[in-house]
Formats: sequence, C-alpha cells, structure tokens
Amino acid sequence: MYINETHIGYYAFVAILGLFVGMFIDWMNKRLPEYKKVFSKEIFSEYFAQFKPNYIIMLITSVIYVGLLYFYGIRSTFIANLDLIKFTILTPMLLSAFVIDYRLQIIPNRLNLTMFEIGLVIAFLYGLSDVAITINMVLGMLAGGGIFLLITLIGGVIYGKEAMGFGDVKLMGALGLYFGLSNIIVITLLSFLIGAILSIVLLATKIKKMDEYIPFGPFIVLGTFISIFIPFEIIKNVLLEFFTLGLYQG
Repeated sequence: MYINETHIGYYAFVAILGLFVGMFIDWMNKRLPEYKKVFSKEIFSEYFAQFKPNYIIMLITSVIYVGLLYFYGIRSTFIANLDLIKFTILTPMLLSAFVIDYRLQIIPNRLNLTMFEIGLVIAFLYGLSDVAITINMVLGMLAGGGIFLLITLIGGVIYGKEAMGFGDVKLMGALGLYFGLSNIIVITLLSFLIGAILSIVLLATKIKKMDEYIPFGPFIVLGTFISIFIPFEIIKNVLLEFFTLGLYQG
C-alpha cells in the first residue's frame, strides 16, 4: 500500500523513529540549559533509569516526521532527498529551542551552533549540484541574522534594552542556511505576525502579564514549521493580502 507514492512501511518506520527522537528531545531539554553534553552515556543511567516519557513531545515529533515524509517523499538520488534529510535533522533542534526558550527564556548557544554547523554542511552538499543554491543559503543566513541584529541594536538605542535576544539573532542566522533568502524573509514576517497574535491572546487570557517577558523563539519555530509544510507562494500571497489590507491582487 502506498500513500503519496511512498510505501506505508516507511510511514510506520518514521512514526516510530519520531517517538524515539521525541524522547531524545526531552533529554536535550534537560541537558542543554545546564551546559551538559547531550550525547553522553548518562542518558542510560539518568534518563532511561528514571523513565518518565513526555508523550506530548514524542507524539508531536512523530506527527511532524510523518508529515515530512508525506510532503517531501523519498526520491531517487541523495541530493533530491536533501530537503527531507535537512528538515528531519532540524526538527528536534527546533522543538528543543521552542521548549527551552518558552520555559527559561534562552536558546542555548550549543543548540544554535549545532544548527549552524549542520546548515553549513547542507549548504555545501547543495552546492555539489548547483552552487547558486549555496549562495542563496548564505544570503539567507546574512539576511536572517542581520534583520534580527538590526532590530536588537535599534531597540537598544531607543529603549535602552534588547528588543530581541541574541539567541533569536543566532537562531535566525542559522535557519537562513536551511531556507535561503526568500524563505527566511517569509519566516521573519510570519514570526512577527504569529508573535503579535499570540501575545495578544496570552495577555487577554492573563497567561502573561503586561510587564512579563514573552520569549520570541517559539514564534520563530512556529513560523519555520509553517514554512516547511506550506508552499512559499501560498504563504507569500497570504502575507501580502494581510499586510496590504487586501489591496494586493495576486
């Protein structure tokens, strides 16, 4: 039996893989804020010995993995599968960034650096088939990090404090290597739109107070996942309709 030209056995495999990766994400969320190694034998003595599975993270990861397989499929060549590979690797790091930033208002440097290092490898691999793709990814890195750095610096000058954490700046710079110039700009706009809507909801429901800090990393992660699963042209048209108050005629 095939679903979207991919055998159902592959879906079963990635669904189970997602459950185990979800467990590993939970381990990451415990270790990274404490500046401890993630890949450590202590995972067996500390985590599995006191196993309390986070079923929510496990299920979310599994669903995302199945969605990635459905949308991107399995192609005939390694280069053709790079989109599926890079997003499969990126997903646990994004989910970890979401949880840690929401809980502790930080995005660990080790997490951002790992995203950046893997992104460089991915950009290099794309360059083996088309160097223009690699150039576009480097431009995405510069644009993603540059836009958020500019916002942070301007906020510091006007308000005397950071308008955006440097963890967010590093995260957007790293993500630019995965998405390229056009998509990282879309992710930026989506992040601010999602941030504005959810911040209003959080304040209106009194989950957050007016003087309470609302981390921006989770909004970036949500915008990134939307960009992964929804085609660029659809997102672009929706954003243009919204920001032009319906005046844009696609």
